[in-house]
Amino acid sequence: MRHARRRIVRRAARLAAVGGLLIGGTMVTRAVASEPADAPAAPHTLARSASGAGAGLVERLGSERTAGHWVGDDGRPVVAVTDEETAGSVRRAGATAKLVRHSMSELRSAASALRAAPRVTGTAWALDYRSNEVLVRGDSTVSGSDWSRLTGVAEGIGGFVRMERVQGTFTTRLNGAQPILSTAGRCSAGFNVTDGTDDFILTAGHCGPTGSVWFGDDKGDREVGKTVSGSFPGDDFSLVEYAGGKAGDSADVVAVGDGKGVRITGVGEPAVGQRVFRSGSTSGLRDGRVTALDATVNYPEGTVTGLIETDVCAEPGDSGGPMFSEGVALGVTSGGDGDCANGGTTFFQPLPEAMEALGVRLIVAGQEDAGQGAAASSPAPGTAAPGAAAPGAAASVPGADGRTLLARLTDRRNVGPGLLVVAGSLVALVATRWIRAEHDRKAYRQQYSATWG
Repeated sequence: MRHARRRIVRRAARLAAVGGLLIGGTMVTRAVASEPADAPAAPHTLARSASGAGAGLVERLGSERTAGHWVGDDGRPVVAVTDEETAGSVRRAGATAKLVRHSMSELRSAASALRAAPRVTGTAWALDYRSNEVLVRGDSTVSGSDWSRLTGVAEGIGGFVRMERVQGTFTTRLNGAQPILSTAGRCSAGFNVTDGTDDFILTAGHCGPTGSVWFGDDKGDREVGKTVSGSFPGDDFSLVEYAGGKAGDSADVVAVGDGKGVRITGVGEPAVGQRVFRSGSTSGLRDGRVTALDATVNYPEGTVTGLIETDVCAEPGDSGGPMFSEGVALGVTSGGDGDCANGGTTFFQPLPEAMEALGVRLIVAGQEDAGQGAAASSPAPGTAAPGAAAPGAAASVPGADGRTLLARLTDRRNVGPGLLVVAGSLVALVATRWIRAEHDRKAYRQQYSATWG
């Protein structure tokens, strides 16, 4: 009986030592590979730093010598330039230079000529920095005669205007993250904002005119708020004032489905080539890349300019839903073509422009009182898990004590403790092996002595 107990103790000790090795190794490898938990308030991610470097070079060198910038496949900034001297300046600054024929001034002049032409519903255009062209698209509703007329305008501008027909139709995505409903249709809540006194949902302008009343369910039992301001067409944003005046707990979180969410920590502007995410009440969380900026779309309801063009899919009902990257708010869903089964193009209203026009600030992580509306000085990525909540808001976000085991293991501060756990487990494992060997030697000597005697 005594020997059986000893075997059980030894096995338990070995298992504990092996478990310690696994946990310690996970703490070290996960922590080294993950984002540091105590990162500075403004982490410099690859895409954002590349975008900033490219934008700075374009601003310094001017629109006559450059033609836009984007984030390359390797994560480095790429700047389109019109001459070798400018290319040398870009390379010396540590960026990649691409020689092109047409400057930004020429591309913008072409876009202005297209805007001045007779409006054709179902068309859209944007400046394609990578190909150094103005890309004009026409959907399936554009007639042959209208397309021919627009093609004639493009030919008159120059050979750098490219015409392209697309399947589907360019429509607003009426009908995020969580659904809001009114007599006008169904949309998705975007971001929570504040004017310092009251809280609002910033969503798409085409969702409903001023005075529209929004509900959180199709029975009309739970009123969310009322549209108090907006702009569409021309722009595509609106402001829904909460019925109770406040967004509630965890207003800095946007839902992404399955009871999960992303904590929003700041507002910014995207770069061509940047990976972005979009959440909507119809199609959930989707991701893709920014393909162009300052896009113009001729919806049936009117023309909207200054939009962000992406290859992220969207479907009816996703209108107004949030677009973000690394916890930074970028825009709200406007419209597009295609669907999430076959893909397509989706356009977004940039957030900084909308907030400035509406006189509001983003409610972001770190605020103690959402009603105070103090925007964070700098963004940082993060995720959280909201539960059931009013549209545009989220349930309380777990704090440090509510983190998951995986989140704790991936904390960079665990590298040192993880190494100690590994070392201690190795010592325990070696000790159990030594104790067992020593026990076997004693048992052998006793048996040998008894046999010899």
